[in-house]
Amino acid sequence: MSTVPATDLDAILESVEDRNPGELEFHQAVHEVLAPLGPVLEAHPEYSRARILERIVEPERQIMFRVPWVDDHGEIHVQRAMRVQFNSALGPYKGGLRFHAGLSLGTVKFLGFEQIFKNALTGQGIGGGKGGSDFDPKGRSDAEVMRFCQSLMTEMYRHIGPDIDVPAGDQGVGGREIGYMYGQYKRIVGASEAGAITGKGVGWGGAQVRTEATGYGLVYFVQEMLAHEDDDLHGKTVVVSGAGNVSLFAIEQANKLGATCVACSDSSGTLHDPDGFDLELLKTIKLVERGSLAEYPGRRRGAATLTPGATPWGIACDIALPCATQNELDEEDAQALVANGVQVVAEGANMPCTDEAVAVFQADPNVAYAPGKAANAGGVAVSAFEMAQNAARIRWSFADSDERLRAVMRQIHETCRKTAARHGFEGDYVAGANIAGFTTVADAMLAQGVV
Repeated sequence: MSTVPATDLDAILESVEDRNPGELEFHQAVHEVLAPLGPVLEAHPEYSRARILERIVEPERQIMFRVPWVDDHGEIHVQRAMRVQFNSALGPYKGGLRFHAGLSLGTVKFLGFEQIFKNALTGQGIGGGKGGSDFDPKGRSDAEVMRFCQSLMTEMYRHIGPDIDVPAGDQGVGGREIGYMYGQYKRIVGASEAGAITGKGVGWGGAQVRTEATGYGLVYFVQEMLAHEDDDLHGKTVVVSGAGNVSLFAIEQANKLGATCVACSDSSGTLHDPDGFDLELLKTIKLVERGSLAEYPGRRRGAATLTPGATPWGIACDIALPCATQNELDEEDAQALVANGVQVVAEGANMPCTDEAVAVFQADPNVAYAPGKAANAGGVAVSAFEMAQNAARIRWSFADSDERLRAVMRQIHETCRKTAARHGFEGDYVAGANIAGFTTVADAMLAQGVV
């Protein structure tokens, strides 16, 4: 890549596509970050001289390995697992593990690349990484999940540690999986290195508010967006995609702040409850019973309906929170939301809106749009809080952790707005987030030399 002019963003993107064929999500993520950097590179020629862009789009390390495990019937399975340690300029690699049958290296690289800049925005001194496996925990017994997690950690332990790389949960990886992985890590290394993995139970090294953090933080960011326009969440109608921790705790916090959430979704379809959700019933079905949203209408008195195969974006709302997975909200969905008068779109998932959908939102002066690397950074911020508490062997209260989370989201919002305005992108949260995250990492890379 050394032959590519560092100020030629198109040439660098072309090089990324050539060197990473078929990894479309990774290409999309790189393009989003590079797009607003022209003015930054002009103002800082030192970034070009040091080849910061060429280095930042290339992972520092990519690890791929097999994970053999035995199911409850004695059958042997072999999964593929990977960890992409993308950038450590700001601190140890930090990012979740995703268990999903369709997981690919390209997906992990896109997630890891996004994580670099998301983590930089938190100000917590953590680098970017991501990992996971094509193992699907759905329908598997606790014993099967345990055996898989133990087998995975038997290889992965040698690549992680409190000052090296700190994994956490992500899609398909919750408290159960984190517990099994940490137990095996501790058993192998022979030490209680609690800071080697985050998302642990509160009783054994976990942080208060970690379970709620991404959803709560998302709503706190929306609250800041509205406050900037002298508005608030009271009386707003909210639509959410997904029905996991992020979605459910976004619903919970939005309700607390006076909004009414009327739709969410899972693989069974979109659940619409025009009266507002019975949140405790939702939590019981999804978090306790690990069930389907299709069970909700029959257990809820009222007008709740489940539409199989539908997305929630056709339902009228003031605030849309895509919290499920990448590229779930397309141009047609965006047009439907705009036509129905949406005011705010904020991403709870990583890159859930396609490029075409983002263009629709940004073209409408009545819509405020926030990318995931800013709006959903609360989860990794509280993971960093967990690392800090583990290192000091202390525990913060729920209220203290929640207030610290609010402060981080307030700071990220302010950073995005001020950075965007300073570089000629007034009101553009995408440009603000990408430029602020990039310059933070680039400055650290400059200071540390050619490594």
